Amino acid sequence: MSAEKVAAEVDPVARVLPLLPLAHLDREFDYLVPKDLDEHAQPGVRVRIRFAGRLVDGFVVARTATSDHQGRFGWLERVISPERVLTEEITRVVDLVAGRYAGTRADVLRLAIPPRHARAESEAASEPTEVSGTAIATDAWDRYMHGAAFLTALSEGRAPRAVWQALPGEDWPARLAELSGLVAATGASTVVVVPDQRDLDRVVAAVDTLLGKDAVVGLAAGLGPALRYRRWLAALRGTARVVVGTRSSVFAPTPRTGLIVVWDDGDDNHSEPRAPYPHAREVALLRAYASGCAVVLAGHARTAEAQALVDSGWAHDLVASRDTVRAAAPKITALADSDHALARDPGARAARLPAIAFAAAREALGAGRGVLVQVPRRGYVPSLACGKCRAPARCRRCNGPLALPSAAGPDGAGTPACRWCGVADAAHRCHACGARALRAVVVGAGRTAEELGRAFPGVAVRMSGGSDVVDEVKQGPTLVVSTVGAEPVMPGGYGAALLLDGWALLGRPDLRAAEETMRRWMTASSLVRPFADGGQVVVVADSGIPTVQALVRWDPVGHARAQYEERAEVGFPPAIHLAAIDGSAKAIADLLDLADLPANAELLGPVELPAGERLPFSGDAPEPADVERMLIRVPRGEGKPLAKALGEAQSVRSARKDSQPARVQIDPIRIG
Repeated sequence: MSAEKVAAEVDPVARVLPLLPLAHLDREFDYLVPKDLDEHAQPGVRVRIRFAGRLVDGFVVARTATSDHQGRFGWLERVISPERVLTEEITRVVDLVAGRYAGTRADVLRLAIPPRHARAESEAASEPTEVSGTAIATDAWDRYMHGAAFLTALSEGRAPRAVWQALPGEDWPARLAELSGLVAATGASTVVVVPDQRDLDRVVAAVDTLLGKDAVVGLAAGLGPALRYRRWLAALRGTARVVVGTRSSVFAPTPRTGLIVVWDDGDDNHSEPRAPYPHAREVALLRAYASGCAVVLAGHARTAEAQALVDSGWAHDLVASRDTVRAAAPKITALADSDHALARDPGARAARLPAIAFAAAREALGAGRGVLVQVPRRGYVPSLACGKCRAPARCRRCNGPLALPSAAGPDGAGTPACRWCGVADAAHRCHACGARALRAVVVGAGRTAEELGRAFPGVAVRMSGGSDVVDEVKQGPTLVVSTVGAEPVMPGGYGAALLLDGWALLGRPDLRAAEETMRRWMTASSLVRPFADGGQVVVVADSGIPTVQALVRWDPVGHARAQYEERAEVGFPPAIHLAAIDGSAKAIADLLDLADLPANAELLGPVELPAGERLPFSGDAPEPADVERMLIRVPRGEGKPLAKALGEAQSVRSARKDSQPARVQIDPIRIG
């Protein structure tokens, strides 16, 4: 049917975005709407269309009376559901995210909208929860400079932007619940994005206590299809005024968004491992721009990206005064932080558990309080080396690293085994010198718990990490050995915390090693009582390291600013924009030949990409066996042209049906 006939007839046209993996098909296509589908084929609904001879799913993004298409038209096959799941706000956000990350809207929509569940969709929607009469105490925000002004702006329906530095020991889920309650009282919704299920449960419980269980829903990937879609619909229909979830919940389709909060934006769980690899923090900022809502980046530590927003004036600082910080923080001690301490314990720098750590633990246990011991690795002895020449111990079968799974026992579990293929090697000999002796390079949580159990006989030892993460432990004289990120909460706070093996965190070959270490240390230290109540933290790391000094001062803002300045000096994000292109050498060369890069773009590489840094490629093409990485960096103001150039080049390669895929990541959290 021709375009002239379409314009003359009354049959409307539906503009449909098909969910196709090919970059050159990332555009709308016009389809005629049969009269029997006219009522339900509205913008935002799921439809099925015939495209290139096969049926594909898509979304109606608009309805028009005419079309510029000059060829023949197809017809909508059917409306999958009359539910308008793609809102106007999320449509704008999807467009912005696809442009920011040189991706396709189809890929972003797969992240934003979960699969449909017909039974959940057919259930009647509940009435929105009324929270206008709920009394919300906000006294705790008086401890923060400009905290009262920030709450006033929220309660008046304005859109403040802030970076909140939570105090040590702060009941941050309760504070986020208070922000959500103020926004809900204005008739708007709040989206709170957290890194993991434990944080999600804590925030949901806090909002439930303040506003009631019907006012909040939790969204996470671990929910079943029906429950997840039912909760997502509660957000879409406005039944729940507060949505709490992990990274994909930043797209939650709340009908009137008043506030978006991202808690602990430095956690790598906020980075999406699927194309186009967006970060929840950046999506939140784009959504705040698109909808004009308030946004808060919050945490105990601070990222360089958050500090850049404050320094640029885009967001305001929400921090406490130094006197308030000192009153809330525990006493923090580093290794040999004075000549007197070094004279008392000359071996402190070499010891894994120096005397000051034992003294702090003994004092806390004697007072009937718990001690948190943070270690960077789980397992027993996760890394071994030759006892003579110190060469790494490798498997004779696959050349993987050898480890000691657990202490020796009747089942022979103490035999070194490969971490890659699992084969035990009781007769291991060093490949370099032939010696049979082995030594531990890194001691894991299991071995640490065993050593502390012997050092403090009669004291209960709990472990948290890996597949056995403990959410909370009771107050009392208990040793809690935890891997980083799995620290349980103790009501009332721990009496002491021992942060072991600081070199393992700080020594990683990663651009964000110092920032990540600071975040891990501050998260654990915030669980400890204030110094006035006997709280102590011992960090087993050299006191001369800037990150250790910042922890001792409890100065996350200064540390984040220093990190930003260091990256600006050497040309790394967030001071500049960086694109990482992964693929075969030919795929990278083809993409660069097609891309009209900004004139001031700088190419770095290519280099071989480590296997641990590989993420899934977009599309259906097979992944290459040998993957290289090319880095492209441009000044801060050239990020949009860079993403546009790479996105257009990907479209040309897709239209040419190039068989070798190339993955594009904009500002990846790991450069590799």
